[in-house]
Amino acid sequence: MPNPPSSDQDVIPDRALALLRQVADGVVRPEQALAALVEEPGGEALDFATIDYHRALRQGYPEIIFAQGKTPEQVVTIADRLAAGGDGFLATRTDSGHQEALRRRFERVEINPVARTAYLAGDVPLSLRSGEIMIVTAGTSDGGVAEEAAVTAGALGHRVARAADVGVAGLHRIFAHRAALAAASVVIVIAGMDGALPSVVGGLVGVPVIAVPTSVGYGASFGGVAALLAMLNSCASGVTVVNIDNGFGAAMAAARILRARET
Repeated sequence: MPNPPSSDQDVIPDRALALLRQVADGVVRPEQALAALVEEPGGEALDFATIDYHRALRQGYPEIIFAQGKTPEQVVTIADRLAAGGDGFLATRTDSGHQEALRRRFERVEINPVARTAYLAGDVPLSLRSGEIMIVTAGTSDGGVAEEAAVTAGALGHRVARAADVGVAGLHRIFAHRAALAAASVVIVIAGMDGALPSVVGGLVGVPVIAVPTSVGYGASFGGVAALLAMLNSCASGVTVVNIDNGFGAAMAAARILRARET
């Protein structure tokens, strides 16, 4: 019995080449070839990570680097692999060490210290996707989470609108943004403390509302748990809630909603 292949990397190029030849010969339609490529593992096993090159084929967006817990060298290695295909990369939850290492390696990388992100645009200019994502914050202290959401949404090709510091302590402030809220395709609402703003926004708009609790607040906020529970118990029907401080997850959820509308 022959030995099994040592890794996916050994067999995927051969299968892909055979598939491309079938397309060239007219045996397989391009749509069928794309569907077949989606089923391929498309990964590369490193000593510390397995890179998923086919995520964009399956989900519409490439793999994104979660830098927290990784060394600068590991983040740069993964970024190198992802950027080699010409699509660039996005790294979230970077610290100063990650950022400095990425700056040294990639001349065009865009570092956002507030969002804790590092973004390298691909070789081909990004086409704007349909639909606008509006990001609303209850307070200025929620700005870091909002920046993470905005950078992520922009990296995925979406237009972003904003309304900052419009929490329920001054409820009149949100009404100044009624026109922008009505024009948005998805609204991400970010709030700490009592976490009440998503319920207000959820009662004003008819589009999907994604609530993000933040760890902003005094002692009884329990690091964002109070806001999380309030959002989960929102009286505005259909408000979706992501995890505490998860601006990235909110933007990804919004992007998936909008992508589903395109198909």
